[in-house]
Amino acid sequence: MSEENILYRTLFGLKRQNFEDSDTTADMYKQLISIAWPAALEGLLLTLMNSFDTMMVGQIGPAAIASVGLCSQPRMIMLLVAQALCVGTTAVVARRKGEGRQDLALSCLKQSLVIITFIGIAITLCGFFGARWLVLLAGASEETVGNAVIYFQTISLAFVFNCWALCICAAMRGIGRTKVTMTVNMTANVVNVFLNYCLILGHFGFPALGVRGAAIATAIGTLVSCIMAVRVVLKKGDYLSLRPFTKFSFDRATVNSLMQVGSGTIAESVFLRIGFLLNGRLIAGVGTSAYATNQIVQQISGLAFTVGDGTASACTSLVGQSLGAKKKEKAKMYVDVVRRLSLFLSIAIMLLTFFGRNIFPTFFTTDQTIITAASLCFLILMVGIIPQNLRVVLSGCLRGAGDVKFVAVVSLISVLIIRPLMTWLFCYPVNNMFPDMMFGFTGPWISFGIDALVRAAMLTVRVNKGEWVNIRL
Repeated sequence: MSEENILYRTLFGLKRQNFEDSDTTADMYKQLISIAWPAALEGLLLTLMNSFDTMMVGQIGPAAIASVGLCSQPRMIMLLVAQALCVGTTAVVARRKGEGRQDLALSCLKQSLVIITFIGIAITLCGFFGARWLVLLAGASEETVGNAVIYFQTISLAFVFNCWALCICAAMRGIGRTKVTMTVNMTANVVNVFLNYCLILGHFGFPALGVRGAAIATAIGTLVSCIMAVRVVLKKGDYLSLRPFTKFSFDRATVNSLMQVGSGTIAESVFLRIGFLLNGRLIAGVGTSAYATNQIVQQISGLAFTVGDGTASACTSLVGQSLGAKKKEKAKMYVDVVRRLSLFLSIAIMLLTFFGRNIFPTFFTTDQTIITAASLCFLILMVGIIPQNLRVVLSGCLRGAGDVKFVAVVSLISVLIIRPLMTWLFCYPVNNMFPDMMFGFTGPWISFGIDALVRAAMLTVRVNKGEWVNIRL
């Protein structure tokens, strides 16, 4: 046996499995990692870029950080239908590739793009004209509402382009081409960060536009990602190569498959967004400093969760392709190695979080109260890193198989009910009982850890039952 195969056995527990051919199995593991690392790197770098955004906005003050942060949940609410369709696109395209039906995979992308165009137009109008209502719903105060409305209206103008880029990248993930999505999103975010530097405080002769400048930079970055994504699918000879102005018609079977996955994902997204919105309002009610602290920890914690996101993308693609090829045991094997890989990397990130907990907050603010509170939050965050990444990869597995309804039920129970309840409990009654223990700052992250543990446990039970391999798309 080669040294490389021995390494895979050692790291991922291959010797516990009974495989027909160790070389073929090692190739399968290498394929999973080859898809996972660009997706993980993409998420890591995108999170870093978003952190740079927050750092630049933070130079204006804590209120500016809170204003931009308040727009994140309304933005996700606006995009939830589009993102649900994209999850369906990934699952269906992956399944069709596994079946060897390139024509149906391409047809799925075409139909998804048409549907998502109408969705994009609708949410652009809703986002622009309903900006004030949405940010107030998110918990904006008199101190933050003005800048929050300006930011949200500006980024809303790019929602159509955002939808197109999301849809094309979703299809690319379905066929395992995560390097394409990494290149598209990274280029766009480099543009975004550069324009942030130019427009927020004014550099290279540009005017200092503050929060409005950050929004303009985000909108232009979104446009760049759309242009790059469209160029990919217009390339001749590609697996998903579109030919403009050719005959097009909707296919009921494809639309039904998209809706089968998309409807469950919409339900999940609704539960997530309402839960996160409630959570955000509860945190905002504690005060601007508490909300700014939460935003800083959230930016850094996003780095930890890119590991799960990357491996989940690979798992969604390869599980879907394996089930399409009628290889149920292979699909289960992919889930097994993804769990081990996620654990291995999560431990490394926990160590990084521990040693960097006092340094990370200083990148965003000089407010000593916020720095102290954020450092404490990072210690609490560490407890939730392993279960959080586990639940992300298991959710990716179930989405790839089309079992999105159970994922939605888990989100309903944990995110919509348990997490806001725990946030309220720690941020208000417990904080009032122990005012010197900073529960107003740490409460959201205690509730995060509880939420991650509950979801990971429920998803583990579901995956271990193995019924998901029998779902048809």
